[in-house]
Amino acid sequence: MTDKKLLNHRAEGPLTAPPLFLGPSLGTSSALWDKAAPELSVTHRVIRWDLPGHGGSAADLIGPGATVADLAELVLALADSLGIDRFAYAGVSLGGAVGLQLAVHHPERLESLAVICSSAHFNGSRPWEERAETVRREGLAALAETANARWFTPGFTVPELVEDHRTADPEAYAACCDALAAFDIRDRLESITAPTLLIAGRQDPATPPAHLREIADAVPGASLTEIAGASHLAPAERPEAVLAALRGHFDGYASRGMEVRRQVLGDEHVDRAQARQTAFTARFQDFISRYAWGEIWTDPTLARRERSMITLTALVAHGHYEELAMHVRAARHNGLTPEEIGAVLLQTAVYCGVPAANSAFAVAQRVLAEEDDTAG
Repeated sequence: MTDKKLLNHRAEGPLTAPPLFLGPSLGTSSALWDKAAPELSVTHRVIRWDLPGHGGSAADLIGPGATVADLAELVLALADSLGIDRFAYAGVSLGGAVGLQLAVHHPERLESLAVICSSAHFNGSRPWEERAETVRREGLAALAETANARWFTPGFTVPELVEDHRTADPEAYAACCDALAAFDIRDRLESITAPTLLIAGRQDPATPPAHLREIADAVPGASLTEIAGASHLAPAERPEAVLAALRGHFDGYASRGMEVRRQVLGDEHVDRAQARQTAFTARFQDFISRYAWGEIWTDPTLARRERSMITLTALVAHGHYEELAMHVRAARHNGLTPEEIGAVLLQTAVYCGVPAANSAFAVAQRVLAEEDDTAG
């Protein structure tokens, strides 16, 4: 993006999906989320943003004496520019502090929150004041040399993130240190109302699990996940584990999708499908609930009647007659009459072929006859 008054950002995922903002750690860019954002964008409109002076964000968005509140206001300005009122949020370290700031001071904007490898305070102001002073005097080259030890478990690295650290703007980086020095929101944690997940890297020296437990103990209803083999930048080092935790927290799609699935297909059918589920098919069933039923069938752009007609046509076109029987029943649940179903199948004779429509009519006739027998 080119507007220098706004945080640089990258958006991924369906425009109609619920928005999810992803915040970075100090010294990194939105590349911190490279291994997680594409997966999260299957079910969300993901917006990753860069800190001032990091990645593509202008350095002069903040200055000396900046606060986490200033960064939170920049995130809200970005959301406003995108026409987004309420959103889910996940952030790492300084990005997590921004999430806590939003949850406390702007609860009307936050749907849910995940705070990753972060804290409600960052061990007092003096270390950050000293770091800011050093960076303003000497730049970031020397500090970047220690990034791997501060960010990752021994033997692991992400060169692109280390390079982000090395090339960040020193003044903007120092201003972010000022923000961390002044941040302490412990006395406001009990006021957070957004559903909150805390994720700790078990080997994180910067914000060890005790910092996340402190938040989890104070925020009503919060939950805590500790990830083994992860240090400070858990989304880069253990993306699969972070994704699993975030999906469980953010994806109301699965439960919402199951509700819609039952409304459309009927409890009896869904109960049979659930009873047949095995460990081998569980992930596929979850995919169906989240994506097909939780996202596509809940999109209000088309009415369920219209979706049933489209689905019937597609199933005839591809010869999926077992699925067709299920969706003839679904079409009846969605309010289509037998005459309307017949009209849809007649249309398929023109565009999908007479043999396909002939088979489809046979399937539909059987299903509708079963329906009549049940009613009788």
